[in-house]
Amino acid sequence: MHTMIQAARILLLICSLSGYLGVVWKKGKIQTEFVPVFVFTTIACVVYFFGLADILWIGSLIVFLLGLVFFFLWVVLLFKRKLVFFIQAPLFLTLFVVGSLPFFYQLLHSTLIHYDNFSHWAIVLKQILSTNAFPDAASELIDFKNYPLGTTSFLYYVCRFAGEDQGIMLAGQGIMIFSCFYALFGIIRQKQRFLLYGFLAAGLLVLSIFNITIRINNLLVDFLLPIVTLVLFAIIYRCKNKLNQACVVVVPIAGFLMIIKNTGVIYAGMGLMYLVFQWIKNRDKNFLKRGLAVGLTIAASLVPFLLWSHHTTVKFRGVENKFETSLNQIALSGGGKNSDEIRQISTLFFQSVFDIHSRPFMGILGFHLAVLAATLIGGVVLKKKWNIWKVLIALDGVLVIYYLGILALYLYSMPLDEAIRLAGFDRYASSIVILFAGGLILCGTVDIEHSFYYQENQMPAYRAFKSVESKGWYQKGVIVCLAVAVILLLSEYNGMDIIRKGTQNTLPYKVCKITGDRWYRNGLVDKNRYLFYASDENSQVTNYYLQYIGKYMLYASQVDGICAFYEDNLIHLLHRYEYLVIVESDVQEKYLLKKHFSVTGETGVYQIHISGDKVALEKIDL
Repeated sequence: MHTMIQAARILLLICSLSGYLGVVWKKGKIQTEFVPVFVFTTIACVVYFFGLADILWIGSLIVFLLGLVFFFLWVVLLFKRKLVFFIQAPLFLTLFVVGSLPFFYQLLHSTLIHYDNFSHWAIVLKQILSTNAFPDAASELIDFKNYPLGTTSFLYYVCRFAGEDQGIMLAGQGIMIFSCFYALFGIIRQKQRFLLYGFLAAGLLVLSIFNITIRINNLLVDFLLPIVTLVLFAIIYRCKNKLNQACVVVVPIAGFLMIIKNTGVIYAGMGLMYLVFQWIKNRDKNFLKRGLAVGLTIAASLVPFLLWSHHTTVKFRGVENKFETSLNQIALSGGGKNSDEIRQISTLFFQSVFDIHSRPFMGILGFHLAVLAATLIGGVVLKKKWNIWKVLIALDGVLVIYYLGILALYLYSMPLDEAIRLAGFDRYASSIVILFAGGLILCGTVDIEHSFYYQENQMPAYRAFKSVESKGWYQKGVIVCLAVAVILLLSEYNGMDIIRKGTQNTLPYKVCKITGDRWYRNGLVDKNRYLFYASDENSQVTNYYLQYIGKYMLYASQVDGICAFYEDNLIHLLHRYEYLVIVESDVQEKYLLKKHFSVTGETGVYQIHISGDKVALEKIDL
């Protein structure tokens, strides 16, 4: 019964989203590939605005119902016109949907594992779903309150109507990611050239090599940042001769990008700078009018970010947030770090950046060599002037500026204990390398497109290639690109499948099996005090991973962790808690609990009964 209700809710959400997709596709005059990402980012921004206005539930319901109205009007129109009930979808769209479905199956059956899901992204979403409101200064469960809520707003919308489940959360994030991938194929003009689709598909799947630390089966946004930026590049390039249309499509996407994460402003800035570049480059008699449109686009894109800045200033006044350092603090104290610490952090940073064994460095070096080879082939063999080397120079500049910005983050904003070990460096580096490689892949696709002897609108009726030999090379290229794409696609799928099947060995699974994934209505937080016991393997207790998982699963604000009991302090320790949760048991722990409380000490939840100086444990089911 529950499964049927869940399926019905998911179906209704799909109908609602389809209603918006149909209306924008039919009436919006937007290129087909850009429609999904435009619709989803617009919904995210609208729900986000409702959240800031404290009408999150009512506003989201209006959005949901309006989408259903559009969908049923579309169905009625089909009946009236007696249209055939199937869509003659392009071959690529069909292949894209078919290729995406197995990944959504994986996501729907996956659970959260990554540390940052529990420290921020998932717990924030869980609280918003429980309270139908954005967190405020009194939100005990949220440690980092100044993180923007762009993706969380969209995931709230998906989970509110499809179901409160970890798999639904992950599938919601997947909807946004796959809409971005689909939009990137909009950069192709010659739709009949399958080589372009094969090359771009293979190239985009290569990005998964740099996405190992931020796979799509989690709620982290470090992968969304670069691919949404690449979507901006694709839209602006494709609409460079229709800049007013580009401006309309860019606004919600750039606005959403700015509220994905604090660093989203940097990524959005790259996309908007490219918009300005195309405006200046394609000067015509409407130059000033288009300049006004570009200026209004930038201003409108900044609105979500500015509203969030105002929201944090008003709602979180006096709350100390992560990565928040004033200019005065930087000038006076160097971010709270002395000269030796700054030197140590800087040395480790540059060693990490230029580590020849690291995936980001190998990716950057590899793509430099690939561009060099492509430029030589294009110039010497094909006699074509490719632009990829120009894009490489521009992206190198972006790399330098980005890495310097990340270094400044470690030196002046990040807490010392995290900065000294370059916390999150792999994800930060992977994000910019994905943008770097993705930009080159998009440019490479365009250069190949311009290299055909016949362009699509110039083809003679009887042939599409210069010669039989060139057609043979084209066919070989298609086969190679498709082979690479399929291999990488299967590799990514198998990687996700292995992770999903290995979930039972993860700490979140062990905790959930004992405590369950608990949800409370009306924002009621469990006020009981919990002590979790587990080994400190991979520093899972000392780095607070266990505690964050406990907070998420129990929806409790007072969760502590410990990896060893000391007999002379055991009674005093347990006096401070209502419940003891044994996640991983060991010989010493079992011996002490058996000796003092006559319990087995096996994994499970033990209620702590206190009577004066005496303590008793009773194993219970939550």
